[in-house]
Amino acid sequence: MAILIWSSLALLTVLAGPLPPLQLVAMAFTIVFALTLMRWLSRGENPIRHMRLPLPVWALGISGLFGYHFFYFLGVQNAPPAEANLINYLWPMLIVLFATLLPANSGVGRMRWFHIAGAGAGLLGTVVLISAGGVGGGAAGLTFRVEYAGGYLAALAAAFIWASYSVTSRRIAHISTDSIGAFCGGTAALAWIAHGLLETTIWPGDPVSWLAVLFLGLGPVGTAFFVWDYGVKHGNLRVLGASAYAAPLLSTVSLVVAEYALPSWPLAIACALIVGGGLLAAKDMFRRSS
Repeated sequence: MAILIWSSLALLTVLAGPLPPLQLVAMAFTIVFALTLMRWLSRGENPIRHMRLPLPVWALGISGLFGYHFFYFLGVQNAPPAEANLINYLWPMLIVLFATLLPANSGVGRMRWFHIAGAGAGLLGTVVLISAGGVGGGAAGLTFRVEYAGGYLAALAAAFIWASYSVTSRRIAHISTDSIGAFCGGTAALAWIAHGLLETTIWPGDPVSWLAVLFLGLGPVGTAFFVWDYGVKHGNLRVLGASAYAAPLLSTVSLVVAEYALPSWPLAIACALIVGGGLLAAKDMFRRSS
């Protein structure tokens, strides 16, 4: 569900218009937090109860949600978006690798060759997709240049942060997924502060833009984080990591359907690599089912 919802991120961002990225993050997370507060209150629960979390849990949640978005946008603003996006999309592969660091009683299981092969095929498919200009808004071709090293490092930091957050969440599987609502509130506050320090405010100019921001808060920045939290705490981490490469693919497909991008052979090749990689990584799950 999270991967499907994240695939709408590019289209909704285009529809939201030229808003400063940290402002967009702040607005979307504010919507999530407000809706979560309403949900808690409608159930007769005290919101403070959901915010009484151990300090390490708070540190993990805020670093994951705010830290990832901050470094991701720092990367795409200080390097060509195509290259920054490609570096950022190392996080699914890193999830597959980092899962080996979890203790034996975490239920992750040992890594097999098809986990690495599946994630590698997904990464290769993403390279094809981005180099063809499908994701990230860049022109076809990737040309890494030393003057953009700061942006590349920021994008790499984003990838490490999200992979680390996703895998470490397995260690706190006993913490309710309701905690994501509290993390969203903290992330919204920090994003507003960062926006005030680094950006100039630009409000959406028409109803379509406002609706896009609302749906960002309901979907890619809202529901997706809740279901992803449940997935990484209770699902097959390596299959989730390999399958996450479907997000940039489906994102590009949604732009094609909405006529913001054109279909192409690189898109078809990327589709075959990413879908095939996801199926390969899930090989042991299919075997177990049969």
